[in-house]
Amino acid sequence: MSLVVVDIEADGPIPHKYSMVCFGAVVVEPTLTKRFYGKVKPISNEFMPEALAVSGFSRAEHETFDNPKEVMAAFKTWLGKNTVGSAVFISDNLAFDWQWINYYFHFFLGKNPFGHSGRRIGDLYAGMQMDIKQGTSWKHLRQTSHDHNPVNDALGNAEALLKLHEMGLKMKLE
Repeated sequence: MSLVVVDIEADGPIPHKYSMVCFGAVVVEPTLTKRFYGKVKPISNEFMPEALAVSGFSRAEHETFDNPKEVMAAFKTWLGKNTVGSAVFISDNLAFDWQWINYYFHFFLGKNPFGHSGRRIGDLYAGMQMDIKQGTSWKHLRQTSHDHNPVNDALGNAEALLKLHEMGLKMKLE
């Protein structure tokens, strides 16, 4: 089993009506060197300018990005080469990030290699603290700044997971 931290940026709140802009993934292992970055062109004509602005890209730039089917196929191949056993999706905001990756994998490739579930970092931390109110207080464990570049954001979240491991969270590192 391999933990893969994923972060996405989108131009709206839901898949299909809006589009994923880009995403990053990092395998949780001591060196954090196994990284993936994908930029996908829009699948919809609709977008929310304020949501797209978070990614740092303009609509014109977004329209020049890669074919989503090709990017998702490349991500699937990368997962196969960089993970051991099943790949476990893990994220800061699981409810948001998961829906996009799941939709794009199913829509473009017919299957999600992550399966049907994932983990939220805040829930792991809250469990370790035995206090559900602690679900957002783990973010100080990041070393890499959260800047909405999805690779940087995934990297910071992976760094936090390594800190949780040092604090006693049982997880197998490759």
